[in-house]
Amino acid sequence: MKNTLLVYDHSNGVIMIAVFALVCLILIGVLVNFMAGGKKNKDNNEN
Repeated sequence: MKNTLLVYDHSNGVIMIAVFALVCLILIGVLVNFMAGGKKNKDNNEN
């Protein structure tokens, strides 16, 4: 019962949503950077 109450705590919920959104944005940024720069990195790795 205590675990379900923590989910409805306003401050804890905001922190959890903020952390989740931050992680999602970082993952999306890494994927976009990898997709956009993947071809360029192949040439740079030969040095």
